Amino acid sequence: MYDKEVVPSAALRLRLLQQHLSAAAPPPLPLTCAATKAATNAAAAAVDDSKLCTAEEAAALIPDGAWLTFAGFVGTGCPELLLNAVRERFDACGAPSRLGLIFAASVGNSKGRGADQLSAEGLVDRLIYGWTGTAPGFLKLVRENKVQAWNIPLGIVSHMIRDVAAGRAGPLTKVGLGTFVDPREKGGKLNSRTTRDVVKVVQLGGKELLWYQPPAKIDVALLRGTSADLDGNVSFEREALFCDQLNQAMAAHNSGGLVVVQVERIVERGTLPPRAVHLPGALVDRIVVAPPELHWQSFREPGYDGSLSGEIRTPLHSIAPLPVDERRVIAHRAMLEIDRPNSIVNLGVGMPEGVAVMVATHSHQNKHAASVTLTTEAGAFGGIPGGGMRFGSSHNASCLVPTASQIDFYAGGGVDLAVLGMAEVDASGNVNVSNFPGRMPGCGGFIDISQNAKKLLFVGTFTGGGLKLAVEAGKLAIRQEGRLRKFKTAVQEKTFAGSSGNSRTIMYITERAVFRLTSQQQQQGGGGGGHAVELLEVAPGVDIDKDILPLMDFRPIMRGVRQMPAICFQP
Repeated sequence: MYDKEVVPSAALRLRLLQQHLSAAAPPPLPLTCAATKAATNAAAAAVDDSKLCTAEEAAALIPDGAWLTFAGFVGTGCPELLLNAVRERFDACGAPSRLGLIFAASVGNSKGRGADQLSAEGLVDRLIYGWTGTAPGFLKLVRENKVQAWNIPLGIVSHMIRDVAAGRAGPLTKVGLGTFVDPREKGGKLNSRTTRDVVKVVQLGGKELLWYQPPAKIDVALLRGTSADLDGNVSFEREALFCDQLNQAMAAHNSGGLVVVQVERIVERGTLPPRAVHLPGALVDRIVVAPPELHWQSFREPGYDGSLSGEIRTPLHSIAPLPVDERRVIAHRAMLEIDRPNSIVNLGVGMPEGVAVMVATHSHQNKHAASVTLTTEAGAFGGIPGGGMRFGSSHNASCLVPTASQIDFYAGGGVDLAVLGMAEVDASGNVNVSNFPGRMPGCGGFIDISQNAKKLLFVGTFTGGGLKLAVEAGKLAIRQEGRLRKFKTAVQEKTFAGSSGNSRTIMYITERAVFRLTSQQQQQGGGGGGHAVELLEVAPGVDIDKDILPLMDFRPIMRGVRQMPAICFQP
């Protein structure tokens, strides 16, 4: 697939050898000529650095048309030097070209850094991804019909990569049934250029399942760690997440391809304890040393936070409370739904992130919140999940696991409560977060989580676009209504299907009202069937006939509507 005999530049080898020999012991006593020659040969063998190369040399090994996967999650763990080198080579000579990219979640800063370096016409011609919100350049290619593109659940992409490594046919699961990735809807296809089906409906054991078909092989994996020894063993001591890197390396290696790992330092053989090594050197073909400015822990800031890697634990009292506004009201109300001790909770990106802050600052208001274990689909257990560019990682985590393993746990119903965002909700309780006017970030882990969590909360403001609110004297005051309605007759795309409710508790929490998913059959005394949305609570100071019903495209079921808990509107 590529020329593994390409060797590092002489200048790089000399520099790295000088770096490692700078602290050598005092010169030995003079030897005979024969002894000197033998000693020289032994020393050369001991410092064999054939896996070390520059980013430019690594990029030159990537063939046209390859399937490529890269490390990182949202804003964390980007192999930035390697991604930059691929783009620079393409700009200079037009190669590599026509790459296929497969990744669970893009990594970048949403402004051109990171994975967006690969979003050039001709450089890439096909995409399989779960979420690409931090690499919007890919979305431009999708909208302009310049690439083939499939958006499928983040966890399924993670398992597809693992299945390539294992030589399996691809994930077989209920995840995605009834949503836009179901081939009876869109099959995850994003534009007219995308015609091939990668998702099929199958029957197995009397159950209807979806079969997701991965690429036949993955040719290149561009990864990242902290330290590498001269054999290519890589440790992750300063990294905030493992993500899918071990499976990505296995997939490329077992496909006869190329595994390149960006690290911040090289250490001598035997330096890394076996338990600290996450990527074994047997899977690694090339190691590239990155300068600090291209090896940020996350794109939030250039510094290093040891509480994200597990090196230290940060005091939780350093987390500032949320200001009393609509985000705080929603997060507070959601926190009150933690209704059992030792619950395992997943929090989505955006509005749900506030629940983590509320747990850190106001868990005394819910006896079950103090014992909660917060998790992320990226692989963090425990602690307080980070937000923004740090989404997916966690401060003071108790454990970090690979993404594919976390998704296994989620798929089996391990999450007691999930709090996810919502952009659109319709009369049947369907939710859209993946494709709506002005944005098309993808479904991410939303489908994996929402179809399997025991209890599910969708959170977001009641309207969007210019909404201005205030909380005064324990009441909600609407200063300016949002331009965009969120409760619609039909969602543009089904990221959550109300039909997958399966008698679970499913709620929709806004700053002024709380709804739940209910069965129309139950409400109509055995007739009708299907699902509907019921209004449960309204905020103090809110008028149902003025502030809620006129702003919905459908009329919810209403029976004994009560007031939202007053504590949500207090400092």
